[in-house]
Amino acid sequence: MVHALSLLVLAAVFVVATTTPVNMGIVAFLAAFLVGGLSGVGIEAVLGFFPGDVFVLVVGITLLFGVARVNGTIDLVVSASLRLVRGRRWAVVWLMFALAAVLMSLGSVLAVGMLAPIAMPVAERYRINPLLMGMMLSHGALSAAFSPITVYGAFTTGMVARAGLDVSPLLLFAVPFALNVAFAVVLFLVLGRDLLKREDDRVGPVEEAEPAGGGGAATLAPPVAGTAVLRAVPVTPRRVLTLTGMAALLVSGLLGADVGVTAFVVGSALLLVSPNRHQDSMKDVAWSAVLLVCGMLTYMAVLKENGTLALLGEGAAALGSPLLAALLLCLAVAVLSAFGSSIGTLGIALPLALPLLELGGIGAAGFVVALGFCSTVVDVSPFSTNGIIVLAQARVDDKQRFQRRMLAYGGLVVLVAPVLAWSVAVLPTS
Repeated sequence: MVHALSLLVLAAVFVVATTTPVNMGIVAFLAAFLVGGLSGVGIEAVLGFFPGDVFVLVVGITLLFGVARVNGTIDLVVSASLRLVRGRRWAVVWLMFALAAVLMSLGSVLAVGMLAPIAMPVAERYRINPLLMGMMLSHGALSAAFSPITVYGAFTTGMVARAGLDVSPLLLFAVPFALNVAFAVVLFLVLGRDLLKREDDRVGPVEEAEPAGGGGAATLAPPVAGTAVLRAVPVTPRRVLTLTGMAALLVSGLLGADVGVTAFVVGSALLLVSPNRHQDSMKDVAWSAVLLVCGMLTYMAVLKENGTLALLGEGAAALGSPLLAALLLCLAVAVLSAFGSSIGTLGIALPLALPLLELGGIGAAGFVVALGFCSTVVDVSPFSTNGIIVLAQARVDDKQRFQRRMLAYGGLVVLVAPVLAWSVAVLPTS
């Protein structure tokens, strides 16, 4: 009875979070206290399940990137990159893919939000298919979602390490990267071949201008009224220091240091160096993501404690084929994540995968990688944060028609991604 109630409450958490503006983490904490009490798991035990390491991780990384945004470091990276493209339309599309990947790999979960206000007007001005541009931005960011210093990468690595699994961070990064590049190549071949045929139609020269106020955080101005304007962003000691700190975080993550603690140290140091310049960086801390992830992980710990996860493992065994169960879980993750939170879905999927792995017959590394890819690649959906931003910034005459096109593409990804991930990552390692 308790197990059935636990699963019904888990389903209710998803329904409430996807149909109302209530944060999933709030509902998950409430579920943890209620189900924990009914399962004989005391309040003190539930509070002990709070993932303090995940709290430090999400706050540290988003704080550091908030500092980088406020002091203009992100603008510096973007403007320097855009100047490398002297006009080829096909190159603009791939540059936006690369920029989104770079920003995400450095820790910005808001990479699409930062680039869409620039990329979508450029698509309109230079007759680039807006669906192509929007999806290339999304796939670019998602290709680097499992960099060692992103929330997704560090979160997944930490969870599998606590479970005693050996999953290479390089493999976790490389497979989703390669699969997102594959999606991007197919997209470009279907929607962007005309860009290769008109190489004489180039983006106009970039105008240089000092940022308003001189020395403050510069902003990137998207093309307006038929011109492509990008304000020059000067190199300052503060921005160099920030880039150095971000590089140090990347290196420390590759060396196995705690990413959350390192990000906290680097972000705090930058704040203390220029406290008045960086006071707005706290606005970028992803408190809603902190609440969501910590709430879901706390509830999943309750389900592990009361035996619900073990029961699910027995149910998977009843299917008679661990590989079939793995495919079904990948498909379920893709569907749920397309309408909900990717990291929240991942926080549920990984604990559910553990009983399945204990049955044998499935490679742990490949299965974890497949679940990670399936939970993030569907963020091209118009119901995801990335999709909503692309839809809002698209310069199209009919937003509803554009949304239907995004929905069709998102539905295709939901169906194809699990089979692709299962074939590429699960089968060869099982």
